[in-house]
Parts: sequence; C-alpha cells; structure tokens
Amino acid sequence: MRPSRMLVAAAAGVVVLGACSGGENSGSGVPGGAPRSDVLIAAVSAQPDTFDPHSTSAYPSFQVLENVYDTLVVPNAEDLTMEPSLAESWTTSEDGLTWTFTLRDDVTFHDGSAFDSADVVYSYDRIIGEGLSTASRFANVASVRATDARTVVLDLSRPTPNLLPLIGAFKGMAILPEGAAETIDLGTEAIGTGPFELESSDATSTVLTAFADHWGGAPGVRGVEFRYIVDPAAATEALEDGEVHWTDNVPPDQIESLIDDDEVELQTTVSVDYAYMTMNFARPPFDDRLVRRAIATAVDREEVADVARPGAARATQTAIPENSSYFHDYAPFETDVDEARRLLEEAGVPTPLIMRLMVTDEFPESVAAGRVVAEQLEQVGIDVQVEVLDFATWLDRQSAGDFDALLLTWLGNIDPAAFYESQHLTGGPNNYQGYSNPEVDALLIQASAEADEDARKELYDRAATLIVDDVSYLYLYNPDVVQAWVPGLAGYRTRADRAIDFEDVELP
Repeated sequence: MRPSRMLVAAAAGVVVLGACSGGENSGSGVPGGAPRSDVLIAAVSAQPDTFDPHSTSAYPSFQVLENVYDTLVVPNAEDLTMEPSLAESWTTSEDGLTWTFTLRDDVTFHDGSAFDSADVVYSYDRIIGEGLSTASRFANVASVRATDARTVVLDLSRPTPNLLPLIGAFKGMAILPEGAAETIDLGTEAIGTGPFELESSDATSTVLTAFADHWGGAPGVRGVEFRYIVDPAAATEALEDGEVHWTDNVPPDQIESLIDDDEVELQTTVSVDYAYMTMNFARPPFDDRLVRRAIATAVDREEVADVARPGAARATQTAIPENSSYFHDYAPFETDVDEARRLLEEAGVPTPLIMRLMVTDEFPESVAAGRVVAEQLEQVGIDVQVEVLDFATWLDRQSAGDFDALLLTWLGNIDPAAFYESQHLTGGPNNYQGYSNPEVDALLIQASAEADEDARKELYDRAATLIVDDVSYLYLYNPDVVQAWVPGLAGYRTRADRAIDFEDVELP
C-alpha cells in the first residue's frame, strides 16, 4: 500500500464536485452562450450517476470517464481490436492460463504520483473482492499479482480467449491509484491517468481540464464541458447556433435533413448496440413463458425501429448486429395479433392485462419505442402504462427489481460474451429480469473458455436461440451511432462502440 499519495490528494481537495449556482461561470465560457475557442462543449442527454468506474453500468458516466481513466488495453477506434494502453505488451502461456502484462513506465496519475503494477492489482482486487458491477469479467481469474513494478500476471482457472476485451472494452475496468477508494469519494471525485482531469460537476454540466502530463501527450483542447441537454431538438439547435461544438443527442427524425445542413457535420456508423425490452420474471404473469412469447409475437419490431430511429436502425430478434462474424440469423417471431391473443388465452391470463413499462426521458428514443410498443400491445388486450422517468430513478428501480418491464439500449458491446453473459447468466450482474436457464448457463460458461472461433460461435448461437425463445430479452433493433459537430472540428471520429474520446480533438 502507498496511502500517502492519496492522502495528499484528498487533503488538497482534488476534483471535489460542488453544486454551482445557476449564474456562475463553470470555466468554459459564458453559460448558455458561445463556447470558448479552447474548450470543447459537448451536449449530452443525461448526467452521470456516479464517477466510480467500477460501480456503474450507466453510459452517461462512461461518456465522461472515457476521457478521465485508462485501461490496460483499449479497443482500436477503426475495428475495435484490442491494442496497448497502460500495458505496452503482453504474453500468454501455452496452456492459456497465465497472461503476463508489461506496463508502460512513463505514466503519471492526475495527482502527480507514478503508475505501477500495485495500482493494477489494487484496482482488479477491488472489483473482485467487493463484487462490483464488472466482477463477472473476472469469473475465470484465479489471482492478480505483481512480479515487479512493471509486470502484472493474471492467473486463470480456465482458458479465457476473450480476456483482452474483458479487461479493456470499456472504462468500467479502469485503473485507479492504489488505495483510492479508502481515501477519496470515488462517486464524486476521480484520479485517473487519462487525458483529462475531473474539475467539477453539478446538475447542469461536468467540466474536465486537460492533463498536460498525460502519457499520450497533452490533449488538443484546454478542457471539455459536458452540458446536459435532455431535449434532442434543443441540443441540435444549440449546435447549429454555435453554443456547443458536439452532440450525440440528435433527433432521429432530423437525421436526413441534417446531412444537408451546412451548419452541422453529421456522421453515422453501424453500432455494436441493441435496443431491448425485458420483463420481470419475479412478477406474475411475466414469469410465464407463454405470456412473454405472446408479447414477443405482438410486437412489430420494424415499426418500433422506424419510429424510434427512422432510417438509422435495423429491426432484429437477436443481440449481435449483422455486420459481426458472430451474428446469429434467428428470427422465430412473426408479428401476429391473433396468435398473440391465443397464447395469452392459453396462459390463462385475463385481459386487459396491465403492464408498467419503464423508459427514460434522458434517452428519448426509449420513450418513442415504448409508446409504439404500448400501441401494439393494446391490440392484444395488454394495457401498457408507459412510465417516463429520469435516468437516476430508472436505474434505482431497475436495481431494486421495481418494474413490470423496462426498455432501453445496451451500448458498447465488442466480444459476444458482452452481448449475453452478464445479462442472462443466472445471477449475472446485469440480469435484473431474474432469468435463469441451466442450459444457457452451461453454454455461456463453455463459450467463455472456447478458443476455437467456429466452435465458440456455435455455442453462442445455441445460447442466443434459447434466450430469444424464452424472451429473457425481447430484442427490438440495432441502432446506428449518430453524432454531429461543428464544421472544422478535427481529430474526432464516431466509433461503433460509442466511446466518446476527445483526446485528439482540435477546435476550428
């Protein structure tokens, strides 16, 4: 342990978040007015639920944390293959049970302390020992140890061919300074090795400042301000008016018109995301497979995709998109109102059946999709009460199991395990619906250790077939990533994993 460096940082009040009054300047320019030329202003739809990367699964948190923390390896922006980051190289033993990582020796944390192997061991042990949100990624890790200051060894209980995506696909696997959780409030503070430092955050924005000593070089801008603009039309208007530089909160029905807008540069790319609805297996009658299958038969996914993201989504019945080598071409449900009614009758469910469906206004497309689903299910005698919540409340109720059904988009998947494992494995950290199928468990566990790609795909295909048939998730569509920025902004690219990386951005 090296607590002294963390105690110094805490005593100095590093990056403590504080609520600012509405009239104060956050340091990024005139509030609500034109942004400073050296600070990137990004309009996003929701604020982070926490800044602890190990404890959150919320995308709004990772939009910020992507720029504050680093991982051992990181997805390449072009094809999402894993490449070095805090680890400059690695080797794997012949039996696949020992992975040895050689760390960079030129890395400094935001508090000025040097990064080394003790920080990696501390970070991974924290996730594993406390059973935090990413603990399932270490299911096959027997131990994490440092052999010297620049070497970390992961000993595995079984071969894990997708270990690199597991530890580097997103900033939930971020490396913290040794002792961080014991000395600062990671929910409101942050000390990472990333290109930006967390300066402040309140109910309207989060402000980052450039970290000049970043191992990859100083960022191209002095700072970044994430402004929370829930309404997509307002976010786009702010972009067109020059009040912000960048946004991913683009109204789906304006995508085509924005392509020809000289005030906006718009870019889309096929994502690795999926939109889904799931029902609470602990609440009758949604614990009945026939009822879930009736609902899956009543939903017209094409219509949902067209309304939620017109021209920027493809209807699907499985999670992994068509452009992936792991795509499983399986679509057993054909929209059929009469058949849906028959299944409900077979299940002995009286109609009208009331179903509360949680969506969040901080992701407006979930509201649009939810309302279309409600209209479709009304035809089969299901009264869907769409509950539009703020995202923090949505997350709290999901965690508490306080829902009949919920609808959202799962973002940033890379390896096939990320599409299915934590969401559908019995007791999985994101299996909020309470699904449990021993055959699915066996297939997912076997697939996680399978090195042969063809055999691995077959295992995931079999698992996906059961997941779809059981309607653990009712998959709706694969959305495109759609982002827009001011003309002349350089050094940024839209990524399939939706990671928001502003390290190399230069303003016009």
